[in-house]
Amino acid sequence: MTTSLPTATLSTTEQQLASANNAFNAAYPGDRIDRQPVHTLYGGAHLFKAGVQAKLGSIALRNLAGYAPDFCTFARAIGLKGSETLPSDALQIAALTSAIEASDDGGASLNGPAHLAHTIYSRVCDKLKAEPIEDQRIDFEDGYGNRTDEEEDGHAIQAAGQLAEAMAQGSLGPFIGIRIKPFSEESRRRSVRTLDMFITHLAKTTGGKVPNGFVITLPKITIPAQVTALADLLDALEAANGIEAGAIGIDLMIEVTQAIFDKDGNNAVPLIVQAGRGRVVSCAFGTYDYTATCNITAAFQTHTHPACDFARHVMQVSLAGTGVTLSDGATTVMPIGPHRAPKGQSLSPQQLAENREVVHSGWKLHFDNIFHSLGHGYYQGWDLNPGQLPIRYAAVYAFFLDGLADASLRLNKFLGQAAQATLVGNTFDDAATGQGLLNFFLRGLACGALTEDEVLATGITLAELRSRSFVQIVAGRAG
Repeated sequence: MTTSLPTATLSTTEQQLASANNAFNAAYPGDRIDRQPVHTLYGGAHLFKAGVQAKLGSIALRNLAGYAPDFCTFARAIGLKGSETLPSDALQIAALTSAIEASDDGGASLNGPAHLAHTIYSRVCDKLKAEPIEDQRIDFEDGYGNRTDEEEDGHAIQAAGQLAEAMAQGSLGPFIGIRIKPFSEESRRRSVRTLDMFITHLAKTTGGKVPNGFVITLPKITIPAQVTALADLLDALEAANGIEAGAIGIDLMIEVTQAIFDKDGNNAVPLIVQAGRGRVVSCAFGTYDYTATCNITAAFQTHTHPACDFARHVMQVSLAGTGVTLSDGATTVMPIGPHRAPKGQSLSPQQLAENREVVHSGWKLHFDNIFHSLGHGYYQGWDLNPGQLPIRYAAVYAFFLDGLADASLRLNKFLGQAAQATLVGNTFDDAATGQGLLNFFLRGLACGALTEDEVLATGITLAELRSRSFVQIVAGRAG
């Protein structure tokens, strides 16, 4: 076949494309393959103690047992699909529980909603016993407040010492960090001092070691220079304290409008992340500070406000494929009853009922907010109280377990036909959807919502799953 382009022209074009493609691939390496926690629990730095995670898990379990002693009550409280068909009578619940636990299939053949509710409840209880906190933030900002310099100095040293003790005990969860105050003019000096004191004392106690997955959360960022300053400080602190270079990551909080678009109208999110010079591992969206900067009044500052969805989507589009993970803000209505019994006394039946109503209402709001985030591709969020932990895991597990049968059928069908498109019901799957189905199982397995057996039942192998690429799976099966 005759061509008209000379070799020199083709060579130049190929070099240009190779250079541009390599630059693109460097900027967008793809999603990280390591684990992302499903939540971050914030708590005041003055309250942090070694072993606190197990204690918080125990509180969460007591809260769950007190306000939902069985899976039917729990399912109705959070509005789980089909929960209206579940019994409310204690004897009927006991009989149904026995039947499910005695069945070979965990109750799947007895009652669909009951099987789902029982599975979620059981896995939530197991999670709270084994690993109640996936990610924790020792908070020197909103959860701590403004205190005297002497107080904060003392708490910075105390919290660092407790973290070192927890490291020695092996009692930490997989992720942890501290949140410092903003680098605004009002608080930058205090923030830097707390960071310096905490890291210095921690390194002195541990011989230069920091926990795996350790991050510094910087809140209320307004300009990239604040992130650059934090990266510079971490370079200096690591060098001064014998900490491995780059061991401390940065977690950024996007919670003002200027962190979405800057004064020139540019998308500020990638600029802020790039200012961290590779240290930024995650970005969190803050609902209430963001809606306040949008001049939204208190009654309408909700997790699901359209302004929040817009900001979350800007963050999502800006950081897709970069390896920076996303999380979003907390539900601030706590599942805490208004009545407490005086010492030596008991609450009245009416007070107990009012407590239960408030707790269940708080659970339902948190459950719905988490589901909203999951549907928007945000798989991590904030929790502020141990009473929210059962709901965090219940929502995540429900999200994956409720869609398991349909996703399993579609993935199995797709795998069976490898490189061909397939139609299941009225849903047409192509390669991009195949990757989405693979992501469903990867996420579900990583967060504990799905078991390995449930994933392998689709026909996929562990080797294929670990490739994290549907294109590679198709190529391997077709070849």
